[in-house]
Amino acid sequence: MAEVRGANTWREELASLVEDTGILYTGEAATFSSSPPFNPEKSTAMAAAVSETDHETEPPETLKEQVTEFLKSWCEMVLELGRGCRDILQQTVVTEDSFVVQKLGGPVARVSSRLRFLNEFLPEDRDPVHAWPVIFFVFILALSALNLNVGHDGLAPAVKKVLVHPPSASRIQLPDGRHLAYREIGVPADKARFSLMAPHSFLSSRLAGIPGVKIPLLEEFGVRLVSYDLPGFGESDPHPSRNLNSSAFDMLHLADAVGVDDKFWVLGYSGGSIHAWAALRYVPHRIAGAAVVAPMINPYEPSMTKEEMRSIWGESLPRRKLMYYLARRLPKLLSFFYRRSFLSGKHGRIEKLMSVSLGRRDEILTEGATFEDFWHRDVEESVRQGNTKPFIEEAILQVSNWGFSLADLQVQRKCYRNGIFPWLKSLYSLAECELAGFLGPIHIWQGMDDQAVPQGMIDHISRVLPGATMHKLPNEGHFSFFFFCDECHRQIFSTLFGSPQGPLEQATNGGEIFSEGDMEEQSLATDSTNK
Repeated sequence: MAEVRGANTWREELASLVEDTGILYTGEAATFSSSPPFNPEKSTAMAAAVSETDHETEPPETLKEQVTEFLKSWCEMVLELGRGCRDILQQTVVTEDSFVVQKLGGPVARVSSRLRFLNEFLPEDRDPVHAWPVIFFVFILALSALNLNVGHDGLAPAVKKVLVHPPSASRIQLPDGRHLAYREIGVPADKARFSLMAPHSFLSSRLAGIPGVKIPLLEEFGVRLVSYDLPGFGESDPHPSRNLNSSAFDMLHLADAVGVDDKFWVLGYSGGSIHAWAALRYVPHRIAGAAVVAPMINPYEPSMTKEEMRSIWGESLPRRKLMYYLARRLPKLLSFFYRRSFLSGKHGRIEKLMSVSLGRRDEILTEGATFEDFWHRDVEESVRQGNTKPFIEEAILQVSNWGFSLADLQVQRKCYRNGIFPWLKSLYSLAECELAGFLGPIHIWQGMDDQAVPQGMIDHISRVLPGATMHKLPNEGHFSFFFFCDECHRQIFSTLFGSPQGPLEQATNGGEIFSEGDMEEQSLATDSTNK
């Protein structure tokens, strides 16, 4: 067996692992060997040799490994400390009998009940007191990270800066002392067959009016186009507490100041349509008719059906939904977003600043140099005052209670039946009844490829204003029908004003200008005198 296992037995191998003690172990009894006694110096030398061998086989730890191990240990201690503090709080502070719960339990419960409406924005029905602080701090951290990374991207293209141009607007003084800036093009006031007032949309100015409209086309139809800056935009003074009622009377005062003595037409595009609706509601006696292109309505309008509401919110971009929500619930937070975007002093893409998506024709239009130059100049004029307040006011106006609904503009018979006798009289006579609503024509143009105005808004307008004429435009987007389209502008004027007749002819007599009616009366008077 020894030959098979080898020369050394297991006892001998075990003995070789320890120091030689001079005792030999055999199969029967232990005997002393004749090996030399234990030498301490020799053992020390052997231990040193073994230590040097170990150091040669195992390299020393680097500084990085030491720091890593230290951080791991530190994190483990902090984690254990946090768990301990949590257990202490749960056992002493959060219990029902604790002083903190007794004092703060009631107020926290009331705050939680008031914040229940936020649960619809959470993935699950969680307590807002617990969930929303976490979301808020994560949001702050994300904004901080974005702020640190801004300006360090070397691959980003150069951004065009917003310029401040010298003042160039004509201004009038309103009855309350404010100044309103305006711009008029087309035929002069004394030759205008039609006067067209145009409030601008969000992030725009008086320079828009009808973008790209040709002066010869205005002269062909005898149109005088007057566009103006809303309060706080461009060169117009801000309004301390404006609403849609004050907006309508600003338009009326401007018309009177620039010499529009008769009725005038109103043109509203996109967000500017809410001011056109207000004019039809509050000063209908001075409005001849209305043209509305890509109209916007209040997305929170209570008279909308569930299908219309679902269409509006389903087709809107997430960022636009956020802007709607902030404008309605937390409007002060809009200042942060506006200063980071169009008030940052840098130009950006129109779809990003307006939180909209673009259709095919809109993309082609907005990529052109003509549109880009106009867009940059219009935004520069819009943000001239560098104040977020007018933009926040405009956003709030769109999503708040207007003081009227579009159904109020529909022509309807309104009877006054105060008392039993007027009521009995009205049964046999219509003398106590009169027509209410806007009696003039309303024309609406809407592109079927418009990605900015949800279909639900158009469905709602068609339902509550059946008397309005809806012009649906196949393949047209939000901008393609209204911006720099000569044929589109001609189509709008032909629909509103009929065949072009040119400007009015002047007839002077000693410096006095007569209208056509005055000329007919003068002719009749002359004929009777001759007879």
